[in-house]
Amino acid sequence: MSTTHLIDNKTLHNSFHTIGLVGCPRNDVNLQMHKNLFQWLSEKGYQVLVEKSVGERLDLPAQHLAGLDEIGTRAQLAIVIGGDGNMLGRARILAKYDIALIGINRGNLGFLTDIDPKNAYAQLEACLDRGEFFVEERFLLETAIEREGQIIATSNAVNEAVIHPAKIAHMIDFHVYIDDKLAFSQRSDGLIISTPTGSTAYSLSAGGPILTPQLNAIALVPMFPHTLSSRPLVIDGESKISIRFADYNTPQLEVGCDSQVALPFPPDDVVHIYKSKHKLRLLHLKNYNYYNVLSTKLGWLRNSA
Repeated sequence: MSTTHLIDNKTLHNSFHTIGLVGCPRNDVNLQMHKNLFQWLSEKGYQVLVEKSVGERLDLPAQHLAGLDEIGTRAQLAIVIGGDGNMLGRARILAKYDIALIGINRGNLGFLTDIDPKNAYAQLEACLDRGEFFVEERFLLETAIEREGQIIATSNAVNEAVIHPAKIAHMIDFHVYIDDKLAFSQRSDGLIISTPTGSTAYSLSAGGPILTPQLNAIALVPMFPHTLSSRPLVIDGESKISIRFADYNTPQLEVGCDSQVALPFPPDDVVHIYKSKHKLRLLHLKNYNYYNVLSTKLGWLRNSA
């Protein structure tokens, strides 16, 4: 079963009434693109909501300021200005709402942010005025920490959940169960559990496989394993992963979600990771091609003779 669902844009195109502007790139000190986009969208007749921390810096009227949850509730489209980190942070919150996201790349790699800032207005005009886009749904991971039979902490992840020691580089011993069946035991620096979206991120740098977005699959990638027989494992996306730890591990462990949210826990706890019920709805330009993005970002293209 595919994890990537393409949504017909005809109905969606006509439903864009309120648009959110979110994200805050570190190097955009003056927030000029936010200013220009706010003005441009307002002149086109859209109701524009700006992420509160950004809108306050722009001295916008109070009726245009909103938190991410309010933007998710009221807007039909969110434009994320920034790099993939900005997209990840906003997507984890906005995924639980019926809202599409499109990114203007103000970062480095830009795997999740389609729009080139040099052509932003022409590309947005093609989306908003002519409906030249499609929406792709991608799944997220849910992470839950169980203590004495009770779930005591949860978070979601667009890219990956990473289990590792909390303070210092130190090997840990753990057992991985898939659908309540022991799959393997391992001694390593940690474990990366990645979605197809995250397979080109931290997982890739650790030697994990690239999973195309339409795959209903999860990759488990060991971090510096103690034995050469430890290899990445790809499992069905509907599987539930449970991880138990040896009691002689370092007293504080941690699971990180997209390198932005950290959930600490002791080795007596159990970590559960499974597909979230929420989906990230990415709006892509009509000519978007995943393989072009992949080959460009990873330097696979060769100069023609």
